[in-house]
Amino acid sequence: MKKLFLNMGLLVMAIHLFVGCSVQENKYRRPNIVLINIDDLGWADTSFMGSEFYETPHIDDLSKQGMLFTNGYASAANCAPSRASLMTGKWVQRHGIYTVGSSERGKTQNRKLIPIANTNTIKDDFVLLPQILKENGYATCHAGKWHLSDDPLKKGFDVNIGGSHVGHPSSYYPPYGNVNLEATDKRLTDLVMDKTIDFIDSVSGPFFVNYSPYAVHTPIQPVDKLLEKYRAKQGPKGASNADYATMVQNLDQNIARLVDALKNNGAFENTFIVFTSDNGGLFAVSDQHPLRSGKGSYYEGGIRVPFFFLWKNKIKPHQKSKEPISNLDIFPTLLKVAGITKPNGLQLDGMDLCGLLVNNERSKERALFWHFPIYLQAVRKKNENRDMMFRTRPGSVIRQGKWKLHYYYEDNAVELYDLEDDPSEQLELSQLNMEKTDELKYKLSDWLEKTKAPIPKLLNPEFRANAKSEIIKNQ
Repeated sequence: MKKLFLNMGLLVMAIHLFVGCSVQENKYRRPNIVLINIDDLGWADTSFMGSEFYETPHIDDLSKQGMLFTNGYASAANCAPSRASLMTGKWVQRHGIYTVGSSERGKTQNRKLIPIANTNTIKDDFVLLPQILKENGYATCHAGKWHLSDDPLKKGFDVNIGGSHVGHPSSYYPPYGNVNLEATDKRLTDLVMDKTIDFIDSVSGPFFVNYSPYAVHTPIQPVDKLLEKYRAKQGPKGASNADYATMVQNLDQNIARLVDALKNNGAFENTFIVFTSDNGGLFAVSDQHPLRSGKGSYYEGGIRVPFFFLWKNKIKPHQKSKEPISNLDIFPTLLKVAGITKPNGLQLDGMDLCGLLVNNERSKERALFWHFPIYLQAVRKKNENRDMMFRTRPGSVIRQGKWKLHYYYEDNAVELYDLEDDPSEQLELSQLNMEKTDELKYKLSDWLEKTKAPIPKLLNPEFRANAKSEIIKNQ
């Protein structure tokens, strides 16, 4: 009988240790966490996602050591709302950050509706991921772009390397302009990594690094020593920008330095690494084919991003998943990884991915949602948006399984796409599959109502109807 109880006890212990991402087996060796959130890196802008022009051998190697998601999404199509959702774990309508600056983007005569007012700074009453980690014994470091408030040190970080409300640097060349770092003779991205490594070298307990090195956001300023190689290299039209390619390679080289620092400190094997981008790539710089459009658009090129997780001896290497996930899932996943119980009353809109990452457990199919009740102007006339004037007009989007539905508030128009057969979103199916259209419209409407999402309804008195006719003609 004693042996039976002993065996049962061992079984319970084994289940406890290996279900999900439990770290309770040794609370003193909680994993370090490195969150790599690149700025404007497109779904197709790395060699591990298929690019034959942009070179990212070190990131490629990391992606093979864990689980890669081919249907990984940002929670918004531009940087500020996506980062706010990642740090709060909440959909955009809960924190109110929809864009950068004003929600009244583009010419007023082309906007039929008055958009919902935008919030530019994350409010103090939101509990952020770094705050919870810090309260639970993690040393916390922010490195690079923050964009959500003036001072990351007031939002849960012990160390801040160049982060502020700034959305992009005036220059990657010294003296960097609007980035508050003492200038050296180094490129901004190299200096940010120098200081990140200094932080890793300085800590002994578990640490959290939020690494977001401004790159590869504009200004597109090449790394001169790499430029000749890419100018001599042939690549596909629209996805072979030599200047941009040098920036991507510089990013790759700095991530190699980060990995080396982890290994030199004996921390790599006990570090949970997330790699993703805050939104899709900027179409004017590098298109995301076969995905449609780019940053600022809610077509796939604007929201689908490179996304993988790595944790030695926990997540099996060489895995590739088609499961749709969102950067909203990062918050609950990291709490589980760190062995932290979610604080009472904290509402998180993402899903803990640990069961999928560690045990390959498939979750019940869920819907992903996006809400954008404002305007975002186009950056050039040639684009793949719905019209030539805006990357996005007010609307909401749902993806469930292979189906994706766009809903637009100006004219109540819908678009339905089968992403499995048509990832380029070229064949619009709403009239051919009205049953699926109605089903997704109902689910989207129900979500909007339950989350109290603000819907733009007021007409803009300065709107010119002839401008709208011009848009329809050019669709």
